[in-house]
Amino acid sequence: MELRHLRYFVGVAETENVSRAALKLHVSQPALSAQIRDLEDEIGFQLFERTAKSVKLTKAGQAFLDEARAVLQRADEAVKKARSIAAEPSELYIGYSPTPVAEILPKALRAFQQAMPNVHVRLQDWANQAILDGVRDGRLQLGLIVSPPKASSLRDLRYEELFHDRVCVAVAPQHPFARRRAIPLTDLAAEPLIGLTHEDYPEYYDYLSITFSKVKQKPRVVEEHDSMAGILSSVEAGTGIAIGADAFGYSYGNRVKRLRIIPEPKPISIGIIGPKGRLSSVAEKFWQCAKEAVSKK
Repeated sequence: MELRHLRYFVGVAETENVSRAALKLHVSQPALSAQIRDLEDEIGFQLFERTAKSVKLTKAGQAFLDEARAVLQRADEAVKKARSIAAEPSELYIGYSPTPVAEILPKALRAFQQAMPNVHVRLQDWANQAILDGVRDGRLQLGLIVSPPKASSLRDLRYEELFHDRVCVAVAPQHPFARRRAIPLTDLAAEPLIGLTHEDYPEYYDYLSITFSKVKQKPRVVEEHDSMAGILSSVEAGTGIAIGADAFGYSYGNRVKRLRIIPEPKPISIGIIGPKGRLSSVAEKFWQCAKEAVSKK
């Protein structure tokens, strides 16, 4: 028995006429009649009661019709599913900010690669704004970002928060602050600050502005770097201090000392973004892997 036998049987059953069914199925009437007889011979019972002008289902034929329709529907669904998978991209482009996601990214990648070993992940170490632009114009399928202070900037994207991270100050191990457990904002404002490049990370300066809005003196940025690695190298050398996420510790260990800030600033939000609407199954799978990585954090 083949699927075509079931399609021919359903066609005849629905029209109750072999001639009309043959026209609908684009086969000749004798060939269709022969296929139905072959099917009846194979299953061992009669499906139709035949007259000169029409055919009518037997009780066994009616029961068989319900099952035949279900089999054909499942077969069609299987083909559609397989085609959609075959059409999926074999590469997944993800933008990310290294320091905030340093702990969860390896876990998410490991789980994703186990689930979809044939998909090649291309990671792009980009600034936050570049990631947002990349998702918007299609160069990236997903992004792992620090949520901008203005939530309105994400309205045209799909965004889900993954976790919060405490904001701290990083100082060199030999810095006078290193002997203390917490530093007031007023003391931090008087220190030279190492920051990210203003043109690449405008949201970083928005956050600094909010954080130091409660004190009269504002921090003086003496150096700008395009990555947290550069910032930490300058902090380690004693050039200045840095304000950033507690994830400093995961990425850079004991190279710098992380200290609490008083009063404690609002935590930063790290999340995942994608284009609005339905994601590809590949992108959706990574999204879920990222969420699961956080749950095991």
